[in-house]
Amino acid sequence: MYGIVFGVAILLALWFLQGQRSAIRRHGKRLPRPPGTLPLAGNGIWFLQPRHRLLDWFVQSERDVGFSTFEISVPSLPPGIVINDPRNVEHVLKNNDVFIKGDFFRVRSWDLFGNGIINADGELWKIQRKAGLRFFSNANLRTLIDDVLPSILADTEKTLDDAAQAAASVDLQSILLELTTRLMGNMAYDMDMPSSLPFSRSFDFASGQIGERFQNPFYKFKEFVLGAPLRRAVFEVKTFGSQIVSAAVQKREKQEKARTADPLHNNLINALLDNIKDHAVVADAAMNYLSAGRDTTAQSLTWAFYLLMRHPNIRERIRKELETTFAGATNQLPLSFDSAQPSTLPYTSAVFNEVLRLYPPVPIELKECTTSTTFPDGTWLPKGAVVIWATWAIGRSKNIWGEDADNFRPERWLVEGQNGELPTMRSVSAYEFPVFNGGPRSCIGKKMAELLAVYVIANMTWKYDFEEVFEKQPKPGSEPMERRSQNSLTLPMEGGLPCYVR
Repeated sequence: MYGIVFGVAILLALWFLQGQRSAIRRHGKRLPRPPGTLPLAGNGIWFLQPRHRLLDWFVQSERDVGFSTFEISVPSLPPGIVINDPRNVEHVLKNNDVFIKGDFFRVRSWDLFGNGIINADGELWKIQRKAGLRFFSNANLRTLIDDVLPSILADTEKTLDDAAQAAASVDLQSILLELTTRLMGNMAYDMDMPSSLPFSRSFDFASGQIGERFQNPFYKFKEFVLGAPLRRAVFEVKTFGSQIVSAAVQKREKQEKARTADPLHNNLINALLDNIKDHAVVADAAMNYLSAGRDTTAQSLTWAFYLLMRHPNIRERIRKELETTFAGATNQLPLSFDSAQPSTLPYTSAVFNEVLRLYPPVPIELKECTTSTTFPDGTWLPKGAVVIWATWAIGRSKNIWGEDADNFRPERWLVEGQNGELPTMRSVSAYEFPVFNGGPRSCIGKKMAELLAVYVIANMTWKYDFEEVFEKQPKPGSEPMERRSQNSLTLPMEGGLPCYVR
């Protein structure tokens, strides 16, 4: 019996040590290790923590080492490094053939994302990106902002009006998710798609469970025992993806027989069907784009209104900009595709950028090397090694953003205009602000997210005051506890955002 226990202990020790015996070097020397690295366990203890603590660890590590690349070792994770230097981030994002999602990422996310663009590399990624570029054209974005968004936003306002009338609290995160889900459903798939559909809850649950796989090296054992809810959730998501494709195919067949034109032929599902013949891959791609379009935008808007509730002076500055820009407007602002641009509403646009800096929708990124490579700082990686960068930590880097990097200060994004002209947005490299990625894999939905966010922030700030509901009322003179994200692949707010509406 003791021999078996001893043998298991030896095997576990060797497994824990595998990541600490890497060939990674910089100028022939081993890289430094981050704070809190333990013998045998390496950095695995941090990855087993709740994600908000892991994010804090990335920030503290960046504060300790600055732009210096450091090596990490985590059980079940291939040898890897964490980068903070924008030059190194640029090296990764520009070399799309060298740094790919890879097997480590794909194995863990396959159940949910399958062959969709979030998982895809190579030719399959290019095909799906081509379809997405067609959908995110300026003409489609103008239709989305000017024609589709106002009616869906009117339903959102009806919900908020009812809550204000009843003096009842609402979960603003759920309301914003309903808005973005319906918007993506209408524009991308020609479907009315409320977030209350079973697939939405299933997707949120599955995303949290899949996210845990990247932190918990024992996830296979856990899911073997307790994985039934995840399997049911994934089945629900896959079924819904198939239903989207089936409905689109049937509609196309009817239109071809009737020889009628489809006014929404350039919607996303048609673009995918035109480029991909395998309907199972189309279903995966459809669900990938739906997740990217609805979740990240709704979550960013949630963090935006949270910060505006905590910083009423910034909320008032938005209103002042709106009063100046739309002089004479009463209840309804004349917002449009043109007026939601940064050139028209620079301060509101700066607010959204500042929200993304502090609360990036994808707080941690990971890529795998297809071949050995050398970074600009001299770090050499062997084939199969992984590269991690925490957008969360880069957004809080004092080396990039200054000593007030922890503060919510939209003015940092603005360059004051001359001779009475409006301020303009400060240009920041995509590698210092990698929220939308950069290089060949830069986010094709960036423009949609910016326009939609500015439109919604402006409209709802103009019409409503939101007051945060605290689970535990802060003591007089003390700051309320910061809200944090729940475990997920993206950045949903734990417990939602309960508030009163006036």
